[in-house]
Amino acid sequence: MSTREVSDREDPVIESISQLAEPMARGEKPRDRWRIGTEHEKQVYRLADHRAPSYDEPGGIRDLLSGLGEFGWEPIEEIGPGGTSNVIALKGVDGNVSLEPAGQLELSGAPLETLHDTCNETGRHLEQVKAVGDKLGLGFLGLGMWPDKTREALPIMPKGRYDIMLRHMPRVGSMGLDMMLRTCTIQVNLDYASEADMVQKFRVSLALQPLATALFANSPFTEGKPNGMLSYRSHIWSDTDPHRTGMLPFVFEEGFGYERYVDYMLDVPMYFVFREGRYIGAAGLSFRDFMAGKLSVLPGEVPRMSDWTDHLSTAFPEVRLKSFLEMRGADGGPWNKICALPAFWVGLLYDQGALDAAWDLVKDWDMEGRERLRSEVPRLGLDAPLPGGGTLKDIAAQVVGISRQGLAARGRLNSMGEDETGFLAPLAEIAQSGKVPAQRLLDKFHGEWGGDISRVYEERF
Repeated sequence: MSTREVSDREDPVIESISQLAEPMARGEKPRDRWRIGTEHEKQVYRLADHRAPSYDEPGGIRDLLSGLGEFGWEPIEEIGPGGTSNVIALKGVDGNVSLEPAGQLELSGAPLETLHDTCNETGRHLEQVKAVGDKLGLGFLGLGMWPDKTREALPIMPKGRYDIMLRHMPRVGSMGLDMMLRTCTIQVNLDYASEADMVQKFRVSLALQPLATALFANSPFTEGKPNGMLSYRSHIWSDTDPHRTGMLPFVFEEGFGYERYVDYMLDVPMYFVFREGRYIGAAGLSFRDFMAGKLSVLPGEVPRMSDWTDHLSTAFPEVRLKSFLEMRGADGGPWNKICALPAFWVGLLYDQGALDAAWDLVKDWDMEGRERLRSEVPRLGLDAPLPGGGTLKDIAAQVVGISRQGLAARGRLNSMGEDETGFLAPLAEIAQSGKVPAQRLLDKFHGEWGGDISRVYEERF
């Protein structure tokens, strides 16, 4: 989730389409300034009855945010739909803590140099939320989707952006509300050196995003029962909003670059405009019309760069470009999986030898095969079919090995003299066994849990 804090002095008016590629171009950085930004969400529940707490109730989400203030987090407030001011996020040295629509708690971590730093940040955050949660009687669940909650059983957070999206989602897909209310993810944000470097990284990460989905598949239950999927969270994106999701075939076309991504984003319908502390609904309207001063909800007004930045955050493809690349394919998970996701992608994308090896592996895949792989992986995991034959399991260990080589080549050591390759251990085991996290949960459900979904709460952080 983006947390909006921009001053007018830093926010120029957009006067031409040529300006729209500037955020992407400004993202270019020399290798020594490449950083790792990790985001992870978790479900919040009451220990006493496993209920999802509301924002306002005693010991609820507002009190959770307030309690985190003792660790130095500063509140970010927003005027809610009812006109009241609510704390909807926190900012601090470790990034931002924010809320997803049904109260899922997210850390959007700071840009850090090494995976050791990233994992330390994650550990600090989880210790803090556990300390506050213990006082409030709250627990935190690391899964890709609520295993037992209906939509109706979940609260709605008082954030204007979400109010607009919740009303719009049912108009464009059957599962958008599930995406907003019931899912959790882990993401990593990574840098590039140039437009050409961005293109190669985008192509490799988009082609291999289904492998990340399989390795992190962790959402096999819906409303207390197996749902027939290993990553139902990933399946949900297949019918959320076709205008702003998917595998983006144009990324693999000759001539792809910043301008082509701008063209794509200009064709993505708007959600909102943010003015004077409030979100103004613009769902389904055109950013092109906005640039021409013809936006019906703000007639005569033209956008500022912050409006474009907001708009960039409203597309949800498998990989997203802003001033960095976002890897978006993974389900939420427990502590060691949080550290494993950035390790996987840093190893593949931040060493040129590893990046070239990964591209050699996927460069001959056709778009039809990529789309088929994406559509099958939520159900089949590592058994999903590769373009050209075989399954993901056939390449999983190889790709994890390429990532390992990339991390070893980086040579970033901690105080114990250890490099970053150890963070890949959970993924190496999954690739070797062929059994993804969801399959292990299903084994427990059908075995030692005796079909009792409440036992899943023993799997919390």
